[in-house]
Amino acid sequence: MKMFKTSLLAAMASVSAFGLGAATPAVSQDNQAGTPSIPIDVWALRDVVNAVDLSPDGKHLLVHKMVSKEGEYLLEIYKTDDLSEPYRRLNADPMEIISARWVSDSVIYGNTWQISRERVRGPEDDTRNYATYFYDLDDNKFQQVEGSFGIVNDLPNEPNKVLVSEASAVGEGLGVDPFEAFRPRSYYKLDLRRGTKELILRGTRKYGNVTFDNEGNPRYAVGQEPDNTVQTYYRKPGDGSWTQFGPVYDADEHENLYRFLTNVYGLKGFSAENPNIGYIVEARNGSDTASLWEFNFDTGQYGEELVAVKNADIMGIGTHSIPGNDKLAYATYPGAKWERVWFDGEEKALYDALEQQIPYAHQINISSRSYDGRTLVVTNRGPHDPGSYWLVRDGQLAKLGSRNPLIDQEQLADVEFIRYPSRDGKMIPGYVTKPKGEGPFPLIVLPHGGPHVSEVIGYDEWGQLLANAGYMVLQPGYRMTVGWGKEHFDAAYGQHGLAMQDDKDDGAMYLVEQGVVDPDRIAMFGWSYGGYAALVAASREPNIYQCTIAGAAVADPAKSYRGRSGPGTPKAIDDWAKRRGMIGINPIEEVQKVNIPLLMVHPEDDSRVLYYHFEDYKKAFEGAGKTGEFLTLEDADHFYTTLMYNHQQQFYTKMLDFLANDCGPGGL
Repeated sequence: MKMFKTSLLAAMASVSAFGLGAATPAVSQDNQAGTPSIPIDVWALRDVVNAVDLSPDGKHLLVHKMVSKEGEYLLEIYKTDDLSEPYRRLNADPMEIISARWVSDSVIYGNTWQISRERVRGPEDDTRNYATYFYDLDDNKFQQVEGSFGIVNDLPNEPNKVLVSEASAVGEGLGVDPFEAFRPRSYYKLDLRRGTKELILRGTRKYGNVTFDNEGNPRYAVGQEPDNTVQTYYRKPGDGSWTQFGPVYDADEHENLYRFLTNVYGLKGFSAENPNIGYIVEARNGSDTASLWEFNFDTGQYGEELVAVKNADIMGIGTHSIPGNDKLAYATYPGAKWERVWFDGEEKALYDALEQQIPYAHQINISSRSYDGRTLVVTNRGPHDPGSYWLVRDGQLAKLGSRNPLIDQEQLADVEFIRYPSRDGKMIPGYVTKPKGEGPFPLIVLPHGGPHVSEVIGYDEWGQLLANAGYMVLQPGYRMTVGWGKEHFDAAYGQHGLAMQDDKDDGAMYLVEQGVVDPDRIAMFGWSYGGYAALVAASREPNIYQCTIAGAAVADPAKSYRGRSGPGTPKAIDDWAKRRGMIGINPIEEVQKVNIPLLMVHPEDDSRVLYYHFEDYKKAFEGAGKTGEFLTLEDADHFYTTLMYNHQQQFYTKMLDFLANDCGPGGL
């Protein structure tokens, strides 16, 4: 494909396609803390355009979009040679379409949901029912498959079939629930014409997590033995049995938790030239961080180390963007953004050119491309872009839409990647979102949930909202954050509310020492585990914070642990779960020590951190004679995708009011 020109398609030179023009609210350059220059109604929107995907033949675009602030998602299909109006507009009434993608030239695949119960019935339950659908453009027909299934492989050589497995519908982050680390999955071949499923492989604990190649052959598996050892296996195409290779790891030893509770290690893909050469991410030869290796399935041996980086794990790979071209293009690792180490000069040149042309380019990704390479859908997301979609066709570039077209991108804040010292001498990665104007600023420490997940800040809505209201925001990669090596993770063992908490405080004090933060104007806000950290912060002595905001907080981890462990649970996972609050700090047992104002917010139908955490903590808090503020988000669940416009409007309004007026003497 020749490099595209700088001119835009004339029909879309000044507005986004699909009727989603970027209206710009009136704004001011500098604002006092507490008052956002972009209205809360704009921040509260669900993603206006959630997905844009190109059919492999390049003839059609699907757009998953919201048409009103309190409406539901629908699908629009456009012909790429006429974007003036949709060719088809589809919904799944009474269910709502929550995902969509092309799996062939004429078939779209995705998931739907519908609220069907008043309350969750237990951990990881839901008030919604889910279904998998596929839609045939030629027949203009939907078919439904009961349950929620995720695509494992598109099976490019079988255009009417895809490989799927049972999937969690809304869960965020692999391994957040430690008791799910070795849950077996079954794999099916789904016929897109008939709507039937054929069982390909029934998962067992011994071969629990399986990777397939593009032919649908199971090639790599990780599983748990009855004695709680964990082994890795491989197959060559046509083999009927597995061959074990590599070290055997003991799941009863906590030193192996980084392997079991994260998605860092494992097979990431296959060589396009030789299907018996795989690409495996692994930490070998005593290395703390994971690197990318060749693995020879013929010999069962590792080959060349392809790439390693300092102070970070290689987390994955990308292949060439043209469908069917599986040439290794790059490896990714965390840094100021998701950084790439390139192997394919042609792909790198294309990405470099896109970065030159797309405004506020940060995390560029070619999300779909036609077989002939002439038509592409490109996404960008970063500090000054909530998420935009672009079409490259016949050498020209045009903007298609945005996740939030009402946000004035110039009013968004810069984000800086830093490393700062902890009190015990470790270097902690972090991201600082900088409000406009001159410091020193009030600071919000915003720890991520999980806590054993990766976090790389590009565009973060909460961070940008707070920065737009005049607050500096620190999002620390405290110990246990994934992607910064095994030692960084292991240093958090048994340290919930202790050294993990120190990392957050140390980041705040580092910014004070740099002269950019007012030491008398610091607060913490977090969600899920981050909410737990906010509750812990409320009772620390001495306390550097003026107030805390605890969202969907794990307030009583000891209670949430009860009943989760069983006879087959590895000792390391059982002990690790206990150390999330049974050993360490349990906030509900610390209510007498709370010494700063507290705002607690919780979704009524939270399926990850059940609502009793909020109710029990509130009762204990008020029983201790403490005064706080408590907000329930009715009918909301734990996850971002379940927070509707009304939830976010209510939450954001309350949060900013609390910070401005009730956070310490005179507000933050």
